[in-house]
Amino acid sequence: MIPIVSIIGKSNSGKTTLIEKIIPELTRRGYRVATIKHDVHGFDIDEEGKDSWRHRKAGADAVILSSPKQIALVRTVDRDLTIAELRDRFIDDVDIIITEGFKKDIQPKIEVFRKEMHRELLTSKDDDVVAVVSNQPFDMAVPCLDLDDVNGVVDVIEKNFLHHKNENDMTLMVDGKPIPLTPFIKTLIMQTVRAMVSTLKGCQDPKSVKITLGQKSKR
Repeated sequence: MIPIVSIIGKSNSGKTTLIEKIIPELTRRGYRVATIKHDVHGFDIDEEGKDSWRHRKAGADAVILSSPKQIALVRTVDRDLTIAELRDRFIDDVDIIITEGFKKDIQPKIEVFRKEMHRELLTSKDDDVVAVVSNQPFDMAVPCLDLDDVNGVVDVIEKNFLHHKNENDMTLMVDGKPIPLTPFIKTLIMQTVRAMVSTLKGCQDPKSVKITLGQKSKR
């Protein structure tokens, strides 16, 4: 089951800014990330008059926009889905889901707080809060990190949500970007690399293997 952490906070606290900072750091550490943004006011990504808009206008309950590089699903729902429902229906092949909003959902939360914008925290001791990110210290049982401490925030996420990641898993990074792999391809690469490495002196039982390939020089 893919772990979920919700970045919450009052308006103008810096939730989106924090998410923009932690995604690259998670990616740099080899994790694949999905995000979900909650919009209580509703939204519409369709442009009036476009083909997909006309499909929906004609009565389609679900419309998929597909291109060689990305896809988008527009689907009519009869209620506000929980994060777990969104994960289970629409997201796979990632290591963690970062959400913005969903302050009333039961998922673990990190609250962003700015003292110049608000007087008190949004969450209470009864909420499942794993950290507070703020420019004001708080005496709490969870870590209170500075707004600029991106590594500290990702350390908390890694410790609380990613330390159970399968030790037999693997991540392929090409030019700094994680490449999605099917279970078959993962197993094939892992078995091949481990078999080759285990033939080397002192590497008969490798627990982890890291290979970095530089760009081939041109002559």
